[in-house]
Amino acid sequence: QVQLVESGGGLVQAGGSLRLSCAASGSIFSINSMGWYRQAPEKRRELVATITSGGNTNYADSVKDRFTISRDNAKNTVSLQMNSLKPEDTAVYYCNAHISVRSGSVWSNYWGQGTQVTVSS
Repeated sequence: QVQLVESGGGLVQAGGSLRLSCAASGSIFSINSMGWYRQAPEKRRELVATITSGGNTNYADSVKDRFTISRDNAKNTVSLQMNSLKPEDTAVYYCNAHISVRSGSVWSNYWGQGTQVTVSS
């Protein structure tokens, strides 16, 4: 069984910073991409940033130059440093990972439970 556990959300004023972290645990053979998605009230879940095991990153245009994603392959963790936060960044942020639980098995998509980020104006 695989679990993704997020931490680091909270309330911050516009212009402030927050750091989200996510740790994957359980029966893990290998992790391919990891990333962060977010969902604001009455909106669809959207990609924020992803990072491959090799360190290649991809960002939503709305967060480029403000957010930085990083990962520690040895610890199965991924982090999101969020700077210059705006009220429109308010959402529940979800950790995501593509994980193989044993050699030769298919890659499956796993999600964390979500952590609330609220940016006040």
